[in-house]
Amino acid sequence: MDKNKKIDLLKSRRHKRVRAIIKGTAERPRLSVCFSLNHVYAQLIDDVKGLTIVSASDKELKTKGKNIKVAEEIGKLIAEKALTKKITKVVFDRGSRKYHGKVKALADCARTNGLEF
Repeated sequence: MDKNKKIDLLKSRRHKRVRAIIKGTAERPRLSVCFSLNHVYAQLIDDVKGLTIVSASDKELKTKGKNIKVAEEIGKLIAEKALTKKITKVVFDRGSRKYHGKVKALADCARTNGLEF
C-alpha cells in the first residue's frame, strides 16, 4: 500500500471512531475543530437539529499564522462566544487529529475560559 493512502486510511478510521461516540445536542453542543492549510476553525454544533450555534476562525483575529498561539486565541474566542449564548458544557470533537499540539492548546484555552468538557 502507498504511504499516503495508508495515512489517509488511518485518519479516516480515527475520525469515524471519534464521531461514533460524540453527538452534540442543544444543551451540550459538539465543539468541532478544523485546521486547514491556512486557517484554524472552531464551531459549536447541535447535531440533533443540524445547526451551527457559534463559530470562530482565525480570519476574525488580527494575528495570522497556523501555530499554537493562534489556536489558543481561537479557543478563547469560541469560549467567549459560547458564554454569550449561555453555553457552558460542550463535547470536544478533535476529528481525525491526535490530541496534542494545536488541538490540545485550543481545548485547554477553551477550558480555562469557561467551557466544560
